[in-house]
Amino acid sequence: MGNKVTYGFKKVHIAFLNSASQTPPEWEAPTEIPGAVRFTPTAQGQENTFYADDSPYFVVTANNGYTAELEMALVPDATLARMLGWETDTNGMLVEIADAIPEPFALLGEVTGDAKNRRFAYYNCIASRPAKEHSTKNESITPSTDIINVTITPIEISGKTIVKGVMELSDTNTVAYNAFFTAVPMPTFGGA
Repeated sequence: MGNKVTYGFKKVHIAFLNSASQTPPEWEAPTEIPGAVRFTPTAQGQENTFYADDSPYFVVTANNGYTAELEMALVPDATLARMLGWETDTNGMLVEIADAIPEPFALLGEVTGDAKNRRFAYYNCIASRPAKEHSTKNESITPSTDIINVTITPIEISGKTIVKGVMELSDTNTVAYNAFFTAVPMPTFGGA
């Protein structure tokens, strides 16, 4: 039986792309970032319709990936520095470098379902500076969060242009599902 609904968001992992790898791409081991709050990917790409015989004759959609917001309780400074190309100085101060080059990474996570949890991997992500609001303490304490804008673009894997993968536990994928967060899960095609 499949899910009727999904809810919840947890187990966020970041795996930085190994810059020395070419084809196929390789990522470092995923690192868990606790404090997942929200992830909202928005599809990018346009639909083009060609009309003939007084009706839509051919419709094609360009898949340009996603733009997303990743909201976390707090992204560790070391992870944020690598994501954005910033540096930590000798005093431990996180320094925003104006001309920094962000480091590509894969974003992995899990969404809870009423029957089965879904694990996902977005393979080619680039982060931009986080939005962070600081406010005074009132009668109650409301934690501030880090909101990072992420651009997710296609990447070539196994001769196909891939954006993301989603996996639910089944009778045939227990090993792959259980190992999902130990390494970036690579798609296998052709009856594996």
